[in-house]
This record gives sequence, structure tokens and C-alpha cells, in this order.
Amino acid sequence: MIYGLLSAAHIFFTLFPAFYFPSIPFFFYLRCMITAILLGSGNVAIHFAKAMQSTDGIVLKQRYARSVKNDAFFDSQITKTDRLDELMEADIYIIAISDDAISPLSARLKFANGLVVHTSGSMPMHSLLCNAPKGVLYPVQTFSKQVNIIFSEVPLCLETERIEDMEILKKFGSFLSSKVYEITSEQREKLHLAAVFANNFSNYMFKIADDICKKHHFSFEILKPLIIETSNKILGMSPYDAQTGPARRNDQKVIQKQTRLLEAGTREIYTLVTKAIADTYK
Repeated sequence: MIYGLLSAAHIFFTLFPAFYFPSIPFFFYLRCMITAILLGSGNVAIHFAKAMQSTDGIVLKQRYARSVKNDAFFDSQITKTDRLDELMEADIYIIAISDDAISPLSARLKFANGLVVHTSGSMPMHSLLCNAPKGVLYPVQTFSKQVNIIFSEVPLCLETERIEDMEILKKFGSFLSSKVYEITSEQREKLHLAAVFANNFSNYMFKIADDICKKHHFSFEILKPLIIETSNKILGMSPYDAQTGPARRNDQKVIQKQTRLLEAGTREIYTLVTKAIADTYK
């Protein structure tokens, strides 16, 4: 009986040393955590805050925002400040603001410790003008305040000024997502360009389609299964092979008829894209 109890006790204290060594847990577990400060209050900041709060590996100590506009989208328990000189100490400072504001804001950060990263896809790492170590944490995703996303599936592209800082940024990224990539500023610039075509331009095409639906009094809902199938198709084949439609098969009768149905601005877009597709498959 006593040997059984001793064996059970050995297993318990091996799995949970905090109960056996009361001086260890606070220090050990605290050092395993990464502390973070979030600067920004827009769409990207909102989703980063939610993601950080949903993982046990990160402590979101504080957020900085000048405006109260989006406060309702953040957990009220997160300490907030509107003064940069009141920022707490942390391992990582995440600047999730508009591209034009990154340099001016970072130049006002006076501390030299902690890794400062921005989340922009198009801005170089050295747009950060602070004295602290620099890096980039670029999420390749489209964000809206009202739309929940599975952040663990969002690709995170990382870059650091110093080699030694990549380890903590990778660890931080891996707490948030299962898809973490190390890329250069030059690669990220081209990746962001590709993302503009894949996301922003395609969404504008959806907007044109929605306008046509509204003008002729039928529901955009009719097109949603087509949009979903178009997106799903390229998960299993290349976009080149997935292309269909009148431009792909050079159906001039349909192309000319559809061109006549469009107003001037949209007709120019239709003509330009149709020519690009036709030229690709000559």
C-alpha cells in the first residue's frame, strides 16, 4: 500500500513540480510566457488582441490607442493607455497601425529593450525608427472587426533585424498560429503585392458583380456558391488550370455581347481583364 502511494506521489510531483517546489512555479512559468504590448486599435489590432488572449503562452499586458472609437471590440480588462511614456516593459511591442503612421509613432518610442515589430505587408522593417531591436510580424489575411477568423490558420511572416531576436518572435508566432514563415523584406513586399491581387482586387470584382445584381433586381446570394467553388478549386489545382469562361475559350460572341451591357468604367475593366486572360491562353 505504502509503495503504491509513494509511486503515485512520485508521478504527481514529476508532472506538477510546482506543488513540490513552491519557489519554482512563479519564476519558471513566468519565464516561459511572452509578454506583449499592443499599439493600435484597428482591425488588425483587434484580431491580434483576441488571438493573444486566447493562448496560454502570451500575456497581453497593455494596449495603446489614442482613440476610444473601437474600445468596445477589446476586452475591457486589458490595461489601456493613450500615452507612449506610460508603456509597460514587455518582451514584444506590436505596432498594428496604418502604414503612414508606423515611422512617426516608432520614432517616439524611447526605450531600448524589448523587440518592436510592425504588422504591415508593404512597409520595410527599417521604417521602424526606434532604438529598440526591430522586426516584422505580418499576418497574411484580411481582417474585419465584425468577422471572426481562426487565427491559428493565419500565415504569419516574420523578419528580425538581429538573428538572436528571431527565436523569440518564432516562439511568439507559434503560440498564435501553426503557419509561421521567416521571409525577408523584399519577399514580403512581393507577397503583399500578390495578396492585393488575390484578395483586394478579387473582392472588387465581387463588388462589381453585386452592383450588377442590384441594378437588375436579383440576389447576390445566387453567386455565392460559384464564388466558394472558385476559391475551393484552386486548393487542388493551379489558378492557371482552373481558369474558365468566355475569355479563356475566346468566345467572341459572348464577349462582345457582354461588353455592350456594361457602362463605361466597368466596360474598361472587363475589356482589360478579358484581353489579359485571352493573351495568357493563346
